Amino acid sequence: MPKKKNLYLIPVLSKALDILELLQNENRPLSLEAIHQRTRVSKTTVFRVLKTLVHRGYIVQAPDRTYRHVVRRRKMRFGFAGQSVEMPFSNDVTLSLSDAARAVGVELVILDNHYDGPTAVQNAEALIRSGVDLIFEFNVAHEVAPVIGDRVAAAGIPLIAIDIPHPNAIFFGVDNYRAGVDAGELLSAHAAEYWKNTATWMLGLDLQAAGTLVQGRISGAFEAVHAAIPSLAPEQCLRMDGRGQFEASRKAIGEFLDAHPKDRCILIAAATDTSALGAVAAVRDRRRTQHVAIAGQDCIADTVTEMSRADSPMIGTVSHEPATYGPSLMHLALELLKGQPVSPYNYVTHKVVSRASVAR
Repeated sequence: MPKKKNLYLIPVLSKALDILELLQNENRPLSLEAIHQRTRVSKTTVFRVLKTLVHRGYIVQAPDRTYRHVVRRRKMRFGFAGQSVEMPFSNDVTLSLSDAARAVGVELVILDNHYDGPTAVQNAEALIRSGVDLIFEFNVAHEVAPVIGDRVAAAGIPLIAIDIPHPNAIFFGVDNYRAGVDAGELLSAHAAEYWKNTATWMLGLDLQAAGTLVQGRISGAFEAVHAAIPSLAPEQCLRMDGRGQFEASRKAIGEFLDAHPKDRCILIAAATDTSALGAVAAVRDRRRTQHVAIAGQDCIADTVTEMSRADSPMIGTVSHEPATYGPSLMHLALELLKGQPVSPYNYVTHKVVSRASVAR
């Protein structure tokens, strides 16, 4: 009588365990061909199982293409110091990274930098003391970046800096200058369509605390606008510190508009959407929405809602695609810990979001 099959078994999982147990018992490197011969599992399946086990850290592949079992280490723990729970973009990154860590079985220790340099240093020290395997740092205050970078390096912990470069760290984030150019081109196109390719003022709401690289968002916007409207004189281009925050930006733009009550055709590039929304509030408070065009960075939900308003001066933003941060950061971290070569600068793919694309 034929032997009954156990309907509750998963065939491919059984084959994977056969391969893993073979490597455990042999305790020596084996080639794909040897594993195929010993297990009688098809070469295609053996190959895919081996690649999966390597990816998950159960085995390693030597330069001679043999495979061996490694002692399974404890669950990896990564630290993440987020920018601030009060910043929508930071929350989007946190959510994306949390989901990615869960997907690969990594424990993620999350702390909040509260948009504050001293707090960021304290959090870095706390993560070092906790013995995490790697740290993701999302710190906006560039003046403490060398302190954090030095202390993490001294502890021998790999460091990945998100959006703001840190010494001794791998950088991951947006190409700030190019994102700024894209925002400037949005503003230039608006001026060409509605203001006969003229502008009275070009204003930049900077994020000075983040350092020169992030300020490239405003530099890029200025360059793009000047290329499209060469008649715009240097004295008509002003940069002010919006601090990436709503109220600081609302105050700065409000004071400018109060000082220039009759001026029209004003272009504003903001380093963050939160800053851009502060500018929108200042413009709306003074009923100047027809005289101003604003472009931001980040594409947070509130910005998309604002752009859907027909009377909004918010004409566009540049999405940094925060949903892609988590999977990309996790892949980068795991490659780094495996000793694989990684680029010192890793850029996300950003995307322009205009009022027209929101309408579509």
